[in-house]
Amino acid sequence: MRLKVLGCEALARMVYSQAAVSPHVVDVEIYRLGLHARPPELRTHLQERIDACQGQGYDALLLAYGLCGKATEGLTARDVPLVLPRAHDCITLFLGSRARYTEEFSRDPGTYWYALDYVQRNDQAGTALSIGAGVADDLPGVYAAYVEKYGQDNADYLMEVMGAWQKHYDRAAFVDVGLGDGRAAEEQARADAERRGWKFTRLEGDLRLIRGLLSGTWDEDYLVIPPGHRICMSSDEGVVRSEPAD
Repeated sequence: MRLKVLGCEALARMVYSQAAVSPHVVDVEIYRLGLHARPPELRTHLQERIDACQGQGYDALLLAYGLCGKATEGLTARDVPLVLPRAHDCITLFLGSRARYTEEFSRDPGTYWYALDYVQRNDQAGTALSIGAGVADDLPGVYAAYVEKYGQDNADYLMEVMGAWQKHYDRAAFVDVGLGDGRAAEEQARADAERRGWKFTRLEGDLRLIRGLLSGTWDEDYLVIPPGHRICMSSDEGVVRSEPAD
């Protein structure tokens, strides 16, 4: 097969590593991390790129995203199928399964997540990696608005004064997927945890979901959206479903 993957740069190393070993021809496009804080903008961008891939000879377009604050809801497959992991956000993709994400969430819902590509590429320091993991859903939006209006340093100060971090989080977790030197990013997570009075956890990541996405082994952990259908949020453990676009 000839595949095209559209992915978030928070997953860059994971995507490129699995594209390199895929049995298929895989073209990769990676988009900047900041778009995830503005789901409508990300949705528009992804649909434009999906539309641009029409007639390019691909057998499927792969989305290296989760539901991501409903950013992928409504995306419509055109002339080839779309394939999406069944995941609420990229934390599930770092951990390798919905079951493991649920286990970690149940153990400590107030977790602030770190991963190497996210830390290195994040241009809005302080924005939570996970949206909706037991925290105020609009917290990233509040922070982004402060950055735009007051600048990043002042935004960080305001969030600290408001007690937003202490109120919603009590653990920093660094997920190491085994790609690249993550020591500096892990140290940042440890330092943040100490400064904010949180506990710290280091977790081993799992490439399984990204590997399956790029290798074409689309089992029950993936949603395949046929041409003329769109992605919809599901109210059950499947996370997403497809329905006719018309």
